[in-house]
Parts: sequence; structure tokens; C-alpha cells
Amino acid sequence: MKLNQVKKIGMLGGGVMGSGIAQVMAVGGYEVIIRDISDEAIAATRESLFESRWGIKNAVQIGKLKFDDANAAIARISFTTDVNDFADVDMVIEAIPENLELKQAAFKELDGIVKPDAIFTSNTSGYVIAELAQDVSDSRKALFAGMHYASPVPAMKMCEVIYTPETTQDTIDAVAGVGERAGKAISMVKDMPETYGFILNRVFGAARREAQKLVEDGVATEEDIDKAMITGRKWPAAFFGKYGPSGGIGRQWD
Repeated sequence: MKLNQVKKIGMLGGGVMGSGIAQVMAVGGYEVIIRDISDEAIAATRESLFESRWGIKNAVQIGKLKFDDANAAIARISFTTDVNDFADVDMVIEAIPENLELKQAAFKELDGIVKPDAIFTSNTSGYVIAELAQDVSDSRKALFAGMHYASPVPAMKMCEVIYTPETTQDTIDAVAGVGERAGKAISMVKDMPETYGFILNRVFGAARREAQKLVEDGVATEEDIDKAMITGRKWPAAFFGKYGPSGGIGRQWD
């Protein structure tokens, strides 16, 4: 599957992450079908997608998205509870709960449903991509990659594309190209066994551990550490939530 062949994306899992990914893909021009486990889950995804702070309606209200472009994006999005509706998608982006066995089982099921040349990707925060792909066919392993976004997806431009030794160059190029068309800044990452996390979470985790040690050693308070990182490095949020607006994340839209 090459980049110019990707037209329809299957979004496995809704919620905050799934709806955000679906939103940027639809705005980027892709047809998107969101599959979730129940009508109630789909209703919650609709609410997040259309009505939340990061949703399409608010994007129009604050001038981030033109009205006509918003309507066109909405028209590209559909919903289903039936996984068989993914049969003809060109790419799957998985965003179900962060549980290795659950993700592996989902991909194994999809491998028997989705057309054989479709690309599979996961929005995992850090599982080894080769492990997520372990139960799919050998031919699908060549079409398997990671595609990790930062939350809230419509506001944060980062997208890590993670490739395994088996991922083909066409697949890598297609996944990166889809991310770029959705407005993301792509960072390439080599899949590494026996690790958890890619660039963003591993670097942040190391910094978070050092920040905690500074507190434990009495070097600085949580508030002063957060203040230093927010005012000195322009982090929208630091480690402890002790300085600045609550949460901090996503202030790019303020």
C-alpha cells in the first residue's frame, strides 16, 4: 500500500484519543470510519469529536477551521459497532485501551477481516510494535507500524512513526505521509525490543524521574521545578501541576 492509495481509514476505538485522531484525518481529507464497542461508546465519541473543547465545532468558533472545511470533514466521518465494516479500509489506526493482550487480540481479529494490502498502525504509548504484530500474518507484519500521537490530538502536532525490521519502506512512507497530510510533525523511531515508550514518553519519563529526585533530595519544591520548566523551557505543563493553569496541556489553543 503506497501513500497515494490510502483513501479510507478505520479508526479502532473512539474516546478522546480516537476521536481526536479521526478528526485530524477527516480534516486532512481522508474518509474515516470509527468502530467502538457499543452505541453508548459511540455517543461519547461523537460528543468528544463534535462538541468538546478540542472538537470540530469549537475549532470553527476560534478560527482554527473554516466552516465549509468543518462540514466537509464531518461528512467524511462515520461510525459503527461492527468490526466487519473495516473490510475495505486502506489503513487501520488502533486507539483502544493500553493493554498488550487486548491490542494483540484486536489486531489478530482484524487481520482476518481487513483486506490483505491494508496498513495496520497502533497509537500505543509505548508497547513494542513487533509484539503488537506477533499474531498477524507474515505478510501483514510488513504493513505494520506505530503511529503515536500526543493528546489533545487536534492541538498537538507531534506524531511518532515507529517501524520494525519487517516494516517495508512503502509502509513507512505511507504512514508518515498520512500523518503529514493530517497536519502532524513526524518523528521517525526504530522499534526496540524490551522497552516501553518511544521518544516523547521516554525523554519525559527520564526528566520526570530526575524532577522527583530533586524533590526527594530537598533541592527544590515541586512548584519551583514546574515554574522553572514552564518559564525556562516553555513547557505548557511540567511534572507536578503545581504552577500555572491547571493541567496546562494544550495551551497552544488558548
